[in-house]
Amino acid sequence: MGDFHIWATFLVIGLTIAAYVSNRFTLEAVSIGSLAALLALFTLVPLQGPGAALPPEQLLNGFANPALISVLALIIVGQGLFATDAMDRPARMISKLGGRSATLSVTITLVAAAILSAFLNNTPVVVIFIPVMTVLAAQRNLDVAKSLLPLSYLSILGGMTTLIGSSTNLLVAGVAAKQGLQIGMFDITVPGVVLLLCGGLYVLFFVPRLIGRKDNAAARKRSGAGAQFIGEIRVGPDHPFVGMESRAGLFPGLRNLMPRIIERRGVKILPPFEDVVISQGDLIVLAGTRKAFMQALARGTRSTMVGENDDDPSSAETPSTPGPDYQVVEAIVAPGSRHSGRTVRNSGIQTEHGVDVLAVQRRSRMGRLSMGDIRLEPGDIVLVGGRSERLIAIRDNHDLLLMEWSAEAVPQTQKAWLALCIFAGVVLAALSGIAPISISATVGAVLMVATNCLTLTQAKRAFNGQIFLLVGASIAAATALEETGGAQFLAEAVIAAMGAWPTPFVLSGFFLFVAILTNFLSNNATAVLATPVALSAAELAGIPAEAMVATVIFASNASFATPMGYQTNLLVMGPGGYSFGDFVRTGVPLVIILWVAFSLFAPWYYGLWN
Repeated sequence: MGDFHIWATFLVIGLTIAAYVSNRFTLEAVSIGSLAALLALFTLVPLQGPGAALPPEQLLNGFANPALISVLALIIVGQGLFATDAMDRPARMISKLGGRSATLSVTITLVAAAILSAFLNNTPVVVIFIPVMTVLAAQRNLDVAKSLLPLSYLSILGGMTTLIGSSTNLLVAGVAAKQGLQIGMFDITVPGVVLLLCGGLYVLFFVPRLIGRKDNAAARKRSGAGAQFIGEIRVGPDHPFVGMESRAGLFPGLRNLMPRIIERRGVKILPPFEDVVISQGDLIVLAGTRKAFMQALARGTRSTMVGENDDDPSSAETPSTPGPDYQVVEAIVAPGSRHSGRTVRNSGIQTEHGVDVLAVQRRSRMGRLSMGDIRLEPGDIVLVGGRSERLIAIRDNHDLLLMEWSAEAVPQTQKAWLALCIFAGVVLAALSGIAPISISATVGAVLMVATNCLTLTQAKRAFNGQIFLLVGASIAAATALEETGGAQFLAEAVIAAMGAWPTPFVLSGFFLFVAILTNFLSNNATAVLATPVALSAAELAGIPAEAMVATVIFASNASFATPMGYQTNLLVMGPGGYSFGDFVRTGVPLVIILWVAFSLFAPWYYGLWN
């Protein structure tokens, strides 16, 4: 009966992998189908025998796995950094290192992540750099998908160079120590650096080309790139723009907003603005992207459209930063809309729906008019802001067509320091050993919501159902493989098949076997399973134990070909919009490169050619 369960488990895993790679089914459907097949198998035909038992409910334990909890909680923590724009300034500093070259900026950031991963656990390193890479891509108008997967791969490669670079390394060293073999901090550094250089060149120059362009709605929202909107700001008392001086005809303090007109007591001042100082009561007509207007809102420079009182400077409200539930969304003026032909000021959009009209976008030229005097036309895009419940109420309106994909909360920049403190606390607690990453990340996610850095709705949206189902189903398959003896069966079969091979080929073959296994089991499970087998094989084949343990360390880390192979792959999967096929297409060549490089270098390094 034991053999039946082993082969049945192999069949389920094989069919699951084929379904993932085919891309004919959704990730969620394949994950649920795989889990259901395993539950049915071990319910209808229970695993029984000496020392073997696998209750079907044990297959569901993967959904409470600490690694899964860590990934989901860290995604929510990362969303808190996005929601407060906490990484905007660090990303700008890194961006300047590359000068005008966007590619150089990204390369410098990726290399820095790889180096840092050698001395810090690579999972928190990826957590640190995901928001940096996302903001950097938005600032340089790059596809973030071309940098997040290289980030994961390079962090894994960097973590292979020292004992503390990865939890996998430490696990292998711990199992080896129980059998009398001590692995030092830098014992794996030389071959690790060789693999980092070989794999790193491939990752930097070829992986972005293999990924292709991603239609990532989240990235589009984040970038805020696109056509220019026209908006206006009434400068009221205590406004941050009061006293701002022009330089060389421009206002650097307005950042990405370009002033078109400054209206002062009925007089229009046109560009270039020479020796102009903004004063209370000025009405500034501005052009900028949606993101630029959202950044202005986040700074407290609130656009005001106050109807008939708009001409009265004293009526301008004191600027305030919108709360965490304040969102900005684009809405199209529908054909036949009753707002068509009316000026923005008299359209009734604000009074009827209780929202703010922030800016207008039109394909045709609008001339030098204040936003309030622009007459709306069918096809115009109106940028509106308001509380989420107000915007939801517009859904059923036939005069304005809400583009819900564009809805985005205004960054709570005044809480950026708090979000950074929470994030730093999560990373430091995990690195120092005060608390496991699963606990520190969960507490951090709760604090992000409790301190209003992130709304509960935003946290729900950040929760990635694909990752939840993928990891849960994958852990169920790994559990079945281990409990049925399938993993041990594979290991023993490989060692038996290589028994008569020259020692360098045994090392190479074992690396390939472990590298394949680690992409379907977790890297840590593979490391723990393969280390005792490697030490036994070393004794039987007369290979130095250090060489076989190093083989397990490097091969267990070669988890590039599937998203569930390594935790950092799961972390970038959602933000990058990757499919299972993306990991196969880019990861399989990387595994082969590392296998070939190790097979050529390791036998020479460990003296096996003698």
